[in-house]
Amino acid sequence: MTRRHNYVATQNALVLTGGGARAAYQVGVLSAIAKFVPRNHAIPFPILCGTSAGAINTTALGCYASCFHLGVKKLEWVWKNLDTSKIYHNNTRGVFGYIGKAMFANFQADYANKLPRSLLNNEPLRDLLNSVMNFKRIDNNILQGYLSATSVTASSYSTGNSISFFQANDNIAPWNREKRCGQATQLNTEHLMASAAIPLVFPSVKIKKNHFGDGSVHQLSPLSPAIHLGAKRIFIIGVEQPKEPIYANENTPHPPTAATIAGHLLDSIFADTMNSDLERMARINETLKLIPKSKKENVEGLKHIDSFIINPSSDFNTIARNYYDDLPLPVRVLLRSAGINNDAESSLVSYLLFEKNFCSELIQLGFNDAMEQENQIRHFLNLYTVTNS
Repeated sequence: MTRRHNYVATQNALVLTGGGARAAYQVGVLSAIAKFVPRNHAIPFPILCGTSAGAINTTALGCYASCFHLGVKKLEWVWKNLDTSKIYHNNTRGVFGYIGKAMFANFQADYANKLPRSLLNNEPLRDLLNSVMNFKRIDNNILQGYLSATSVTASSYSTGNSISFFQANDNIAPWNREKRCGQATQLNTEHLMASAAIPLVFPSVKIKKNHFGDGSVHQLSPLSPAIHLGAKRIFIIGVEQPKEPIYANENTPHPPTAATIAGHLLDSIFADTMNSDLERMARINETLKLIPKSKKENVEGLKHIDSFIINPSSDFNTIARNYYDDLPLPVRVLLRSAGINNDAESSLVSYLLFEKNFCSELIQLGFNDAMEQENQIRHFLNLYTVTNS
């Protein structure tokens, strides 16, 4: 008995959203998809679009677009061997010394050269990215046809626009829309640092003359980069999770804390715009069906796009509570000062818990969720196996 693999990836796009440590879930889903792809085969997504931590994952895949299995294995190894010290300074001096410097900066004169302020210093992340990313491989993979385009979206604090920095072949042009645009560039570590700079938690990053932060902040249309880069099918790994309403009970005695509200805002930034954009795309698809074929050629800027989204089946916050004590003591003290402990309702912990036990469980969750939808994923991505006797 022989087995023959049929595989078509033309104009498939992968869209990965943000969420700090929650992005480990994406790696689990990708690990499952790797099982559906023949070994030593190129990536099934020639178009890669990422935001925040998702931008780091997509860029890593872009570096190994010629061999999807290898790219996923390297990505999984990094996430399974993470600890917070590789993402942000987590000792007493690193945590409280950094906050002290920020407080002292308030007394500096306006003409002084001031550094960006934030809750935590993620300089170790820059070192990690510089050590594991080989950005030159992206150009090579584009030239060899393994990759069509990859984009990293960041939010400009200077203009309020969502900027998608993309690296692609020559037939893809920059775009400019209301509050968002695409800029051709050679991607580097600073683009990833900017895209992953969670508001208030990590410092902004200056690229040329603009200051940038997490790409999810002003991203009103998270599917836009993939569409502009030529996608006809978009595979999305989201972070919207099932959870019970905390304040649905009328007898709830206490109002939400500041930490709970902050976590709620982050959840909204990373999940809500994706749902709205998917709904908008579905309406456009339905509208296009009503247009006669003879007139569709005159419809500019609109095309039918298929989408598939996979979201976690379990609540990240519940899982994070089990690993709260894995956080270093200075980080826990900092969180406790904001009213966050292992029983807190805030989701902030799940964003900051870059510890291998938590990340490994999210990877396993993503793997299991994807395997449960194996047939649907194979069908959507045209990944299937034909058996001949």
